[in-house]
Amino acid sequence: MRVTTKGQVTIPLAIRKALGIKPYSQVEFIQEDGRAYLRPVQKRPSREEYARRLRAVSGSATVRMSTDAILAMTRGED
Repeated sequence: MRVTTKGQVTIPLAIRKALGIKPYSQVEFIQEDGRAYLRPVQKRPSREEYARRLRAVSGSATVRMSTDAILAMTRGED
């Protein structure tokens, strides 16, 4: 495989198919032990995964304060 003057190479079709690399896909190179590896950048989470993560960190406040009291506290008002 030849590298162009711009540092570009063509990823063979069989490798693009095996890795699911399509036009405009994001890829990254990893250098390890004198070798370079190419891998697709991890895709964004699905809606279901996003909703699951959101549920895991969501909750409700347990402090009994009025909105005015919270705002005064965050503004440093006495």
